[in-house]
Amino acid sequence: MNIIIPMAGRGTRLRPHTLTVPKPLIPVAGKPIVQRLVEDIVQMCNEPVENIGFIIGDFGKEVENQLLNIAAKAGATGHIFYQDQPLGTAHAILCGEKLMDRNIIVAFADTLFKANIQIDTESDGIIWVHRVDDPSKFGVVKLNAQNTITEFIEKPDTFISDMAIIGIYYFKDGKYLSNELQYLIDNEIKDKGEYQLTSALENMKQKDMEFGIASVEEWLDCGNKDATVYTNQRILEFSKEKELTLISPTATLQNAAIIEPCYIGNNVLINNSVIGPHVSIGDGSTIENSVLSNSIIQTKVVIKNKIITNSMLGNHITLTGNAAQLSLGDYSEQQA
Repeated sequence: MNIIIPMAGRGTRLRPHTLTVPKPLIPVAGKPIVQRLVEDIVQMCNEPVENIGFIIGDFGKEVENQLLNIAAKAGATGHIFYQDQPLGTAHAILCGEKLMDRNIIVAFADTLFKANIQIDTESDGIIWVHRVDDPSKFGVVKLNAQNTITEFIEKPDTFISDMAIIGIYYFKDGKYLSNELQYLIDNEIKDKGEYQLTSALENMKQKDMEFGIASVEEWLDCGNKDATVYTNQRILEFSKEKELTLISPTATLQNAAIIEPCYIGNNVLINNSVIGPHVSIGDGSTIENSVLSNSIIQTKVVIKNKIITNSMLGNHITLTGNAAQLSLGDYSEQQA
């Protein structure tokens, strides 16, 4: 099996954090979003994942090497493909056509979830879904009594269904999918101004391909600061349920109270502070005389004499002073 992960978007709603790091590489509970996605998908597969293709923009060699390393950690060979223009989901997936010679999973990189799913590889296709309050923002599916999909609709203007497609798909025949995607592009078939995967899915269904669904318990968003901080909270809770240890043995805790669940990375120094709940602190950071809750702190951050909540801090930041809710990008400095 192969996996294709489109992730060429710029993540503008998560700025300033995405000015220096692509959104899928923002850490949540100590791991990049896309790494968590890869690990969750591999765990759902009942056969080895051989190749993982990342569809990216011009992110630079350092990012590409990080992605290849994520694939290697999952036991797969990583591949980098480029989407030069934002022409839609169908176009993005087709950039990874080289890997579409067998059964594949397509997973968009800003999708995290909680689910207990094992993929039935004999199915024609499976679409991961979750019930939502406002389906007009999503691609949705209609189902029959057997939970087989009868219709795909991209961001419906009127209510048709509240079963939203979360951005993960299984296809038994990857080549069949690539042919349908190419047909859209060759014939300039667009929806909402772009080449949409849902258009190809509808065509495949009309040709008697059967799509089932896989329902997830929770669907987590990383679209903006508040959503990402909440996702960090939920991932930490999932880890607590699994009784995973999230505090590095190389962390130094001096007169520190840790209210779990929290993630504390390597070589972190915490002195005379209260941390948690729902705080993630990246490698090499120093926290002194401070109180932190419900926040993501990335690497090599120095915080002194602060009360911080519901915040997201980038790398190489220095903060001293008063209570705050913050969203600061890399290499920031703030003093009271």
